[in-house]
Amino acid sequence: MKILTSIATALAIVQSVIFGFQTSCCLFFSPIMIQTVTAASTYQFHPSTQKPISLKSGLLKAISTKWQNANSLAVLEQAVEDYNAEEIVASAIDAASAVSYRRLIVLPLDERFDPPAGVFSHGHVQTGDKMSLPREFWTAIQRTKAEVPWLFEVSRVNGVTGPRVVFPTGMEDPGLDRVVGGAIDFRSPSNYVFLPKWMMQALALKPRDVVDVKLIQTVPAGSAVKLRPHSSEFLKIANHQAVLETELKHYSALVRGSTIPFDYIGKRYYFDVVDLRSAPRGEKVPMAKVQDCDIAAEFIRAKDQIPKKKRKEKSQD
Repeated sequence: MKILTSIATALAIVQSVIFGFQTSCCLFFSPIMIQTVTAASTYQFHPSTQKPISLKSGLLKAISTKWQNANSLAVLEQAVEDYNAEEIVASAIDAASAVSYRRLIVLPLDERFDPPAGVFSHGHVQTGDKMSLPREFWTAIQRTKAEVPWLFEVSRVNGVTGPRVVFPTGMEDPGLDRVVGGAIDFRSPSNYVFLPKWMMQALALKPRDVVDVKLIQTVPAGSAVKLRPHSSEFLKIANHQAVLETELKHYSALVRGSTIPFDYIGKRYYFDVVDLRSAPRGEKVPMAKVQDCDIAAEFIRAKDQIPKKKRKEKSQD
């Protein structure tokens, strides 16, 4: 017990020494530090700043590294918190507007968010358009009396969201600046949103990029969609049209230019959303609701059946 007390005391002393040293540096070099902070975007989190923590280099170094890692993330979280408080809540014209829009930090959705068996979205964390949102958006639904399906637009922000992720060879950047989807739950921590992998790829995001999220009620109902399978194997499934209709139920809406995944008998298939038409006039639209809509789905030539040269030309178009 005495040993533990001694260790705790030593750690406290080390932390106070580090804090005192850093405070002194801040006071002495304040003009330089202020200039550095002003020049860098507080909304952009750089993973390279997160250094591994090891006691091999000594206790003092380990504590200092841990503090630096926590500090860079805290700066990002505080910047987002300040924006939401000052630019959204304080300037909102009514109570509903105060909770219908947020600037949030992105993290990838994973199986920990999978609803219990028996819930509709169970087993479709990555093969659906559902995201985990902060509880403010549930309040927004109640205050606006939004109709089902509840849709949320996620968009990149110029000068705020980090640079677009560079995709490996064989993968193409969809080039989208916004997507739309539903909610898997409203238990995300304040100032965070968790997105399925395909959504992050559609927006070329990396973990802890910053985006804008808002409840929207202007997405038109869809009447028709054209999908391009990445693999022609999907079209060989005897009942592939029925599979499509079943899997599309896990998407509240679709976005033209995005690539969505379906699972069938243990295999994942990918589809490009090539064209979307709204009801009732069949106008071409960038996004459309598919939930509770009578939508006609059509498959076009699979991606693996298009010669590489033509495929490159199509992607440039």
